[in-house]
Amino acid sequence: MGSNQLLVSQLRASLTASDVLVPGDDGYQKSLHRWSEAAEKPAALLFAQEHSLDVAVVGGGHSTSGSSSTDGGLVVDLTKMRNVSVDYANKTITAQGGTIWEDVDYAAAKYGLATVGGTVNHTGVGGLTLGGGYGWLTGKYGLTIDNLLAAEVVLANGQIVQTSESENPDLFWALRGAGQSFGVATSFTFGGYKQENSVYGGLLVFKLDALEKVVEFANWLVKSTEGESGMVVGIGAPAPARKVSVLTIIFYNGDQAKGREYFAPLLALEPVADLTREMPYRDVNAMLNTVSTHGDRKTQKGSAFSVPLSTSLARTLLTDYTKFINDVPDAVKSIVLMEFFSQRQVNKVSQTAMSFANRGEHYNILFSTRWVGDKNDKKCRDWTRSMGQKVNEELKKDLTGDGVGEYGNYDGVATSLAQEIFGVNYNRVLALKKQYDPKNVFNKGAGKFSL
Repeated sequence: MGSNQLLVSQLRASLTASDVLVPGDDGYQKSLHRWSEAAEKPAALLFAQEHSLDVAVVGGGHSTSGSSSTDGGLVVDLTKMRNVSVDYANKTITAQGGTIWEDVDYAAAKYGLATVGGTVNHTGVGGLTLGGGYGWLTGKYGLTIDNLLAAEVVLANGQIVQTSESENPDLFWALRGAGQSFGVATSFTFGGYKQENSVYGGLLVFKLDALEKVVEFANWLVKSTEGESGMVVGIGAPAPARKVSVLTIIFYNGDQAKGREYFAPLLALEPVADLTREMPYRDVNAMLNTVSTHGDRKTQKGSAFSVPLSTSLARTLLTDYTKFINDVPDAVKSIVLMEFFSQRQVNKVSQTAMSFANRGEHYNILFSTRWVGDKNDKKCRDWTRSMGQKVNEELKKDLTGDGVGEYGNYDGVATSLAQEIFGVNYNRVLALKKQYDPKNVFNKGAGKFSL
């Protein structure tokens, strides 16, 4: 114990501007809080491990796989690094490593700018960016990484490195998709776009018999939009009634009058609840917050579907979901989300331009499972994993091109191998991993490496 205390003292002495927390310190328990209770592990900061020290990095703490926590290791907590600066003349937005998307959205809005950010605004900028990043502006501007101009990274050897297309370009290539496995990103610079107008969006709730018509509209939207619109189709049991329903979260990059005109065929299906409104863009990324609140135990698994999404597959998912929450009532807050964001801009970028390898005419689906207490841990995780596999089998029937059909940031059960996440880019990713992190210090990113 004495040697551990000495090493902690040495660590504190070397980090003059930071806090080192160990069990018993004020603030230690609070520092363990994560979006999912299932990811909370006692993260003892034991600097005494000369070998095989487990390292985790937390920004937004939004993973369900425990990637921002460690049991008996060291957590690099970036949550005090929340500064965002905007260079309006050059249309750039620079965010520190601990920012969440709300920080970025609000800072950029002061200048009438926006960039492609996460659809849940308490998600960390770092985790989402390093894994790819889809959002409401994806249809217009592509992925978050397509708009990343530069990043500062601390490598496993302690070196602080600046990266961009012109500075350490190999590392910059790796960061855009596989970045969680390469270092601690302490700063990101994004391209910003003028976004001064109000936008229209929000939640619509439908009865179950509207499912096929809702899916048909979503199929039409994603093929006809020029990037001004997007939607997410969900299956869930929203509060307060907790009755299984069909949900949609819609977005139109324009005022309410134009938005309601655009979504008129969907609104004609007579939603039982209409929570849509005109809002400033800075609030758009909060639209999914109501189904992604903090607390409870969570896991998630992603897959993908091709368009047009089969209405029979959608009905099967509804049946499976209903059976699951009837079997596990404590999981009634679980939700299935199908993203209908145009891939036109995404697919203008080569599959090998970055380490990210999920470009193609397929669309993300997320099984986000949430429950209370640990007695149903196995049942909930098994169901989530099996549903991801089920949809993946359907996708394989229609998958074309070299996209992997799986978004690494949605691998909340941490079962996918690096080969499965990085596809045609795997060999190059692996070579760079061996170069920059040969001891696999950063081992909690999407896709598991064998070095």
